[in-house]
Amino acid sequence: MSAIPLRKDALFPTPVLVHSSPAHPAAPVIEERARKAAAKAPATGTGYRRVRAPEWLVSALAMALGIAACVAVWEMVSKFNASIPNPAVVGKAAIAIFSDPFYRKGPNDQGIGWNVLMSLQRVGIGFGLAALVGIPLGFAVGRFRFLSDMAAPIIAILKPVSPLAWLPIGLLVFKAANPAAIYVIFVCSLWPMIVNTAVGVRQIPQDYLNVARVLNLSEWKVFTKILFPAVLPYMITGVRLSVGVAWLVIVAAEMLTGGVGIGFWVWDEWNNLKVEHIIIAIITIGVVGLALEYVMVMLAKRFSYN
Repeated sequence: MSAIPLRKDALFPTPVLVHSSPAHPAAPVIEERARKAAAKAPATGTGYRRVRAPEWLVSALAMALGIAACVAVWEMVSKFNASIPNPAVVGKAAIAIFSDPFYRKGPNDQGIGWNVLMSLQRVGIGFGLAALVGIPLGFAVGRFRFLSDMAAPIIAILKPVSPLAWLPIGLLVFKAANPAAIYVIFVCSLWPMIVNTAVGVRQIPQDYLNVARVLNLSEWKVFTKILFPAVLPYMITGVRLSVGVAWLVIVAAEMLTGGVGIGFWVWDEWNNLKVEHIIIAIITIGVVGLALEYVMVMLAKRFSYN
């Protein structure tokens, strides 16, 4: 039986070279337009089109989920610790308290509304006095190098002091609780305004001051035309920080001094063992602080140059 001869080209076929033509110059543009048209075309098959939720809705949903998670944790903690009231008990107590927040049954028995207003009054007086002193001092410290060197060690030593450490000095000097609490707010609100205002003055380009010197402008003109407009955002930041510190300090000061105020109200409810009222006071303090912070943020945005 004879063998069948195999063709060499059957085992090793000759490769065929395919010469590709160069891409058309307009091909990338055509492909990009086709991609955009496909993206804009309505979805086929199911008939549904994916729509992105608005940002405000996502933010509101996130905040609602955060509050719900906090309430759920609170509920679980109250089940393991009977001394902590659950959210339902606190809610019923809140309805009773805020149904008549401005009642008066005596000098030390007043509604939560009067206590909050009294605390805000102390904060306003102490903060206002601190602004009258701290903002001009900040301009002077930032404007003149010699004053800056004088004030640097004093600020560095007194700024970290705890706010309540000033309370005994206030009681010693004023012999009364109300002015002592205002004095503590004044001292603690002073440092942020001085520091931030001075930093704002130092951030002014030296060229501006050199031009003012060449034009022979008076110090008042330099202040009104150059310093104040440029320093205003820094000054508002110092005011914002000072308001937060003042509201934080007044609650602690009123716990120690007594009288009418949200801090004293918290301490009085603790003496009465009404924990649900303490939780209501904590939430009220947070809401008022949030409102003050929001006002300061809006004020800062109004005078921001960014």
